[in-house]
Amino acid sequence: MTTVVAVGAQWGDEGKGKIVDWLAPRADLVARFQGGNNAGHTLVVDGETTVLHIVPSGILHPGKINLIGPGVVVDPDALLTELKALSERGVLKDPSRLRVSGRAHVILPWHQALDKARESSASKGKKIGTTGRGIGPAYEDKVARRGVRMADLLLGDELAEKIRALAEWKNFELTKFHGGEAIDVEALIASAQAWGRELEPYIDHTGRILDSALREGKSVLFEGAQGTFLDVDHGTYPFVTSSNCVAGGVTTGSGIGPTKIDRVLGITKAYTTRVGEGPFPSELHDDLGELLRKAGSEFGATTGRPRRCGWLDCVMLRESVCVNGITDLAINKLDILSGFDEIKIATAYKIDGKLTHDFPMTLAEVARAEPVYETLPGFSEDVTRVRERADLPENARRYIERIESLVDVPAAFISVGPGRDETIMCTDPFGA
Repeated sequence: MTTVVAVGAQWGDEGKGKIVDWLAPRADLVARFQGGNNAGHTLVVDGETTVLHIVPSGILHPGKINLIGPGVVVDPDALLTELKALSERGVLKDPSRLRVSGRAHVILPWHQALDKARESSASKGKKIGTTGRGIGPAYEDKVARRGVRMADLLLGDELAEKIRALAEWKNFELTKFHGGEAIDVEALIASAQAWGRELEPYIDHTGRILDSALREGKSVLFEGAQGTFLDVDHGTYPFVTSSNCVAGGVTTGSGIGPTKIDRVLGITKAYTTRVGEGPFPSELHDDLGELLRKAGSEFGATTGRPRRCGWLDCVMLRESVCVNGITDLAINKLDILSGFDEIKIATAYKIDGKLTHDFPMTLAEVARAEPVYETLPGFSEDVTRVRERADLPENARRYIERIESLVDVPAAFISVGPGRDETIMCTDPFGA
């Protein structure tokens, strides 16, 4: 038995989907433990691109069981759309391959409407950069103990009563405070009951499935969404998501104890990107930043928004290693740096003239942080066909070695292209 957590070590968009897809054959189950359809995982297999927003990335591998845990918030329409697309491709023929926790909370239309209305009305500098998918408002209802859960969709009349009880307050905020349109309550009830009928074959007690699998000695891969610095507690608050993206979120978001986690794989790009608002110390505002964006196709898988780009920030990575307990690194998109004469790494910050090697505690300090760079020689060779670490160009190897040295964690994977096979495995986290 081995359990591996794949977690984003930056601001999300690190390429977790590709790594999870690559590791899935080594696991018996793949479990998603937080977030919602505000995350997009892009997988390229045999030249075909698949973008998954809520279904775990292990779904592309026949015979693998995929779980959506209680820590996830689920948009039923988005989930059904994804399931239909996977079924039409012949990927998901058996509903037993995807189990959705009955304890996962449901994203309802008023969550999406409120999300968009709040962001639209926020003053300049106060916008979070939300995707508008209703994630935050759904988590709000969860912690306020008034949410609708997936199991509630199976309750018929009880579900209708619950929605009616919530509707008056939700529509009041939408219409009176934001000046928007009210949600048609009876139409919503009909939709929710229809969701229950369609999703009933998938709804299950995923915690028990996990426990049984672990007792039987099976291996589990836990798939996170977003990244460490979007974590609601450990990220650049308030420019964060509404859930715990760090490895510790696995225990509450899936329903296993912390003693069950064996390895934590921290996934990072060979540079840094960010979508949305908030400070970004190593951001490049010049032609180099635009070159990284174009070369790396840095546009959000969910929203299509252009990503902000900058040099790799090892101050951030060290913090990520600390809060996640990262045991191995997966370094993605090394190929994008090919052609740069020199490559920089942020190794420290200067804040108000003082040098620090630690990530600041407050947003104001992060905003004032000036990166201190170390410059390494670049490389020009095409690395997309390299499959052994020793075969990388010397300067590319030196770059990887310097990252490992700065964060004191070895690289288990180096990605040299978007395809499933364009991957160098240095060590196998599952120990195979």
